[in-house]
Amino acid sequence: MNLNDRIELFSELGNILRDSLGGKRTKYSDQLNDLINTQHIKNPWFTPENVRMAAKAIADELTFENLTRWTGLYPAINQHFKPVTVGIVMAGNIPLAGFHDFLSSLITGNNLIAKTSSKDPDLIVLISNILCDLNPGFKARIKYTGELLTDFDVVIATGSNNSSRYFEYYFGKYPNIIRKNRNSIAILDGKETDAELEALGSDIFSYFGLGCRNVSKIYIPSDYDLSMMTKNWGKFSGLVHHSKYANNYDFNKAIYLVNREKFTDTGFVLLKENQLLSSPVAVIYYEYYNSSEQIMKLVKDLKENVQCIVGRNYINFGKAQSPDLWDYADGTDTIEFLLKINSGRIL
Repeated sequence: MNLNDRIELFSELGNILRDSLGGKRTKYSDQLNDLINTQHIKNPWFTPENVRMAAKAIADELTFENLTRWTGLYPAINQHFKPVTVGIVMAGNIPLAGFHDFLSSLITGNNLIAKTSSKDPDLIVLISNILCDLNPGFKARIKYTGELLTDFDVVIATGSNNSSRYFEYYFGKYPNIIRKNRNSIAILDGKETDAELEALGSDIFSYFGLGCRNVSKIYIPSDYDLSMMTKNWGKFSGLVHHSKYANNYDFNKAIYLVNREKFTDTGFVLLKENQLLSSPVAVIYYEYYNSSEQIMKLVKDLKENVQCIVGRNYINFGKAQSPDLWDYADGTDTIEFLLKINSGRIL
């Protein structure tokens, strides 16, 4: 199977997902919609709305044009080489968090063995089954395990700062990409429109704020009125009716009240001035700044801890959770990494 074949295959996968999500009857629509509607039973954070959102973001990227543009950035991807087996440890913070690693491994002609998250074990398997149905040759290329990874050549592992220490111990002797906690931020200049601020709400509240691309911290001008933001977030107020989100909201509010800490309560999210990047669920941190020079220095200093930046001079408002295929987690180019591994295995 050459690169063009793989592009065609993933393009067809995109067509199937888009049609199934769009209400068209396909061979896979019942299976996909059943999973979308039942994932919350295993993982309460995976509401049908959130699972559908994640699947749609992937489907929208899997077009022939996008896949061709993406792979066209890497001339070496057309070379014929002996494939490696990529061990993937998938995260489960949002639905299908491991899909890009899955795609990168297969689009480069490699094999994979994946350890799915216990919080998200089913969705990626369905996608694999669709691929294998479209081209049975993939059956020998994709494996899953619930145990420790074995029989791999390279590793891509995503987890928390705590789990990364385990990953580094266990996988350190192999070529690897090991990802730790990252957070995303927004930078406002005070001139944002209501539409932009409403779109910022999507960057904050989609997936209940659990993704590394969700905005957890906002930098605002020194004279900024917080109500300019919060008045545009009313459409997200229903989050507080979700039991797990509500528990976090109530808990953090109680802590702040007991400690007599200053915060702003919107009735569904708490805003608190704090220099930290990572805010708890149902809390958004903010920090004032005084000049563009201060922000430029801040962006430079935070480079290793920030996944993405939303703002007028950065990622468009509302687009944090819709990365392009060439937007790599932690800024580490997965395709380049895999091609370097393969460079000595050209047939």
